[in-house]
Amino acid sequence: MSINDIKGGITSPRGFQAAGVHCGIKKAKKDFALVYTAAPAVGAATFTTNVVQAAPVLVDKELCARGGRFKALAVNSGNANACTGERGMHDAWEMVRLTAEALNIRQDEVLVSSTGVIGQYLCMEKIAAGITLSAQSLGTDGTSAAEAIRTTDTFTKEAAVQFAHNGVTITLGGMAKGSGMIAPNMATMLAFVTTDANIGSDALQEATQRSVVRSFNRISVDGDMSTNDMVIVLANGLAGNPGIAKPAGELYALFTTALEQLLVTLSKMIVMDGEGATKFVEIRMLGAASEKEADQAARAVANSNLVKTAIHGEDANWGRILAAMGYSGITFDPALVTIHFGDVPVLGQHYAFDFSEERAKQVLSQREIVLTIDLHRGSASATFWTCDLSKDYVAINANYRT
Repeated sequence: MSINDIKGGITSPRGFQAAGVHCGIKKAKKDFALVYTAAPAVGAATFTTNVVQAAPVLVDKELCARGGRFKALAVNSGNANACTGERGMHDAWEMVRLTAEALNIRQDEVLVSSTGVIGQYLCMEKIAAGITLSAQSLGTDGTSAAEAIRTTDTFTKEAAVQFAHNGVTITLGGMAKGSGMIAPNMATMLAFVTTDANIGSDALQEATQRSVVRSFNRISVDGDMSTNDMVIVLANGLAGNPGIAKPAGELYALFTTALEQLLVTLSKMIVMDGEGATKFVEIRMLGAASEKEADQAARAVANSNLVKTAIHGEDANWGRILAAMGYSGITFDPALVTIHFGDVPVLGQHYAFDFSEERAKQVLSQREIVLTIDLHRGSASATFWTCDLSKDYVAINANYRT
């Protein structure tokens, strides 16, 4: 059974509506998004593992722990509501209350999220205006919502997939934001996914965690983990498929594969939009003793500033790659490692490195680059996505304002 990429986003699954509006948090651009489903949705989520966590993260953790169902997700951009103490918590709960009131639903059916500058209080008058306007603007065009959650993003990130099982079509759609402060460890940005699949909360949470590990946890732009990161998945069951009660069986496996495919697509968009990035890099770590080891080694390479700057300078410096793997914490024999830049072998076993610098530079001059590293230690593998590190990254972040 095939899983097909389709045009669309957060409103592609049955029963979901969304809106994105400008309420004044930003000077001119859209800055408030609302997602709504009249049919109550099972929810699953993963959150940042940063010790410093924004107020909406703490609020959503509490709401998700109650094990209820959700009808709405309210998101503002331009202000992270992070490091704002008791007032920030009050404002996040007030955002919940105002959204519930505007939609005539219960407060425990609302999730909230914020993104933007840390250490500033929300202007609740503007938030209230955004909630009212977006509630009045709900429709099936999800692009406006995807636009409204952007901060330094240079393009809107949305995608959708669809598959059929025993005559029933199931759709998943999503939107994400992120281009800087991206480091793998849980979620590394904001991502929101909807689906019309009929699936239980335990199965959805398991599928979400598994898919995040193989998508958002395998991207890196700058090695910085945000205070607001979250992935939220809502499933309203309107597809009418036989219920997926447990994380097992053919339909569960197919759903998880579809979710992972969607999250990988959104993840790649984030890396391609890395702040100041000029190159998109896929790291394929092969021949590991376990997937965990492959993940660990690839992570070290993806996060290495020396590797990232060498790629920006189009320098075939395989030594930086090997050095990063050396401090990754895995056990391997460096003399057995082979490295390819694209189709150019730059390092053979026993440190053989007779290669064409010109051919390697041709590979590194491209917009999209594949680095293939083989540990020759086992049969496990992992794929990571990263980008180069340029002078523009420094310029963007030296004086960031929304």
